[in-house]
Amino acid sequence: MSGTANIARHLPLMAEMQPEALAVAQQMPGGVRFLYRSYSARELDRESNRLARGLAKIGIGPGVRTVLMVTPGLEFFALTFALFKAGAIPVMVDPGMGIRNLKECLAEAEPEAFVGITKAHLARVLFGWARTTNRINVTVGRRLFWGGSSLHDLRDPDDAPVMAQVAENDLAAVLFTSGSTGVPKGAVYSHGNFDAQVRALREDYQIAPGERDLATFPLFALFGPALGMASIVPAMDASKPITADPRALLAAAHDHHTTNLFASPALLDKLGRYGKEHGAKLPGVKRVISAGAPAEPESLARFAEMLDPGVPILPSYGATEALPVSMISHRELIDETATKTASGAGVCIGHPVKSIEARVIAILDEPISRWSDDLVLPRKEIGEIVVKGPQVTREYYQRPSATALAKIADP
Repeated sequence: MSGTANIARHLPLMAEMQPEALAVAQQMPGGVRFLYRSYSARELDRESNRLARGLAKIGIGPGVRTVLMVTPGLEFFALTFALFKAGAIPVMVDPGMGIRNLKECLAEAEPEAFVGITKAHLARVLFGWARTTNRINVTVGRRLFWGGSSLHDLRDPDDAPVMAQVAENDLAAVLFTSGSTGVPKGAVYSHGNFDAQVRALREDYQIAPGERDLATFPLFALFGPALGMASIVPAMDASKPITADPRALLAAAHDHHTTNLFASPALLDKLGRYGKEHGAKLPGVKRVISAGAPAEPESLARFAEMLDPGVPILPSYGATEALPVSMISHRELIDETATKTASGAGVCIGHPVKSIEARVIAILDEPISRWSDDLVLPRKEIGEIVVKGPQVTREYYQRPSATALAKIADP
């Protein structure tokens, strides 16, 4: 592990510091009383070692682009860390982007391996996803006619440490944008990008080891083990969070005494309405992070009534290509900016996080090949926001024209 920039290195460090601490708990669908499956930090570390060895034996090793389509839960966490440990390149797409976009994205990514639940493999075969490049299949769940390995068969009995040696700028993962603001594109993440995100969450949001997160967004939840924060995964469809049952989410939060919540504004609105109607509360939560869309002041005020006095809700801004970029407290948004927003001034996205530099430049349609301070507009002039920081990705996978339009090289 010494000398590697592998983002997965945080897991064995946490497993050594707090081996028996909860790392991830998965709420199982149920009735009045929910049951949970769980891993401690040591169990998650050892399970991901076993899977990393098994992946390597079937050819999923350094540099192998691997689609991961597994629902959030124990297997999702173990497999993601196993892929990083093996040096493979996870390719993650949002299932909610639609069949056509999924096929185009996977063709563009040219994956050599596909790790997915039974339903995902059925769709892969039916719609011909990555047909020309995929050569290795792993099924989480019931394996049917497509062959390959099952997760059970993959698990190696040896749980000794595994950690691929990688550099900070080496490719770690390809995360596809949702397509809500244009054609879905694969953001190229380095291990350094992921490290910067972990640092931002620790320093700007002051997340500390021993905390517990109600994980309604899978990619954010993955940072939990790196922060020493347990991820509590509720029984919900992560691709359609607005359909979540508030009773299940509140049960997961109460059962595990969660201190953090990351949720979309739409989900916060649903929870806030439920809380107001039923008198439900979220005691012990230290902060709420919201991202993915503008947050309505009225909705934030209603949800805040579920929290202990003084607990901040932090609407945050960013994108798949760069997250986090900025944040604002709900009190600042309600007390200082809501009136301006209502009069047409736009939505305030707050202050840049510590690691981000932000500037406003003139709006141009053509690419900008190199950064120059001459591009910056005077204060109070309307333009385009550009940001620089270690969590900002440098390119889109296999899309040089999109990269040229969205990225500016800083000499």
